[in-house]
Amino acid sequence: MIVGKWNKSVILTYAGLILAVLGMFLAFTTDNINYSICCLMVAGICDLFDGMVARRCKRTEEEKKFGIELDSIVDTMSFIALPISIFMQMGLTRIRDIVIFMIFALAGVARLAYFNIDTADSEKAIKYYTGLPVTYTALIFPLLYLLKLPLEENIFLWVMRAAIVIVSVLQVLKIKVVKPKGIWYAVFGILAIALLVLYLVFI
Repeated sequence: MIVGKWNKSVILTYAGLILAVLGMFLAFTTDNINYSICCLMVAGICDLFDGMVARRCKRTEEEKKFGIELDSIVDTMSFIALPISIFMQMGLTRIRDIVIFMIFALAGVARLAYFNIDTADSEKAIKYYTGLPVTYTALIFPLLYLLKLPLEENIFLWVMRAAIVIVSVLQVLKIKVVKPKGIWYAVFGILAIALLVLYLVFI
């Protein structure tokens, strides 16, 4: 017997973790930031659909609880640690940036912990999230990175610093964010694929 659950109900969650590790490795070993950003986006796709896959699987109560905890732990890697690695590769390496990263990490972890105790019942219909989900970094920052094309380097870095702080604040504010459902899964999926093609082929 081995510790943990290793069935198909958590396969996408584990895939997201693998992509996060790969993205961090690429961030520090290659000069092409696009690969790390692509890992972030695909990890976001995995997170978007992992709950759907899990609910279609026959699971014990223990497997359900394990899946909930696993999801938040993997989100910490995929949407907090990986983005920080990408930010550093962008050139955000000043002392002020360390403080910004600390704020970003604290807000993200607090958001995930709050979600676990407040709305993480996978069998309960959730219409709204409280605070901006950390998963949204997989879409927000790849889109913002495109601003590097028209902006001067210094201006772009300050835009990114401001965006990281704003995202951090939105994650811990008690605001309602509509949970994607139905056609929005397809919309987010298509948008992610379009961005992947853009990063891998045209940029």
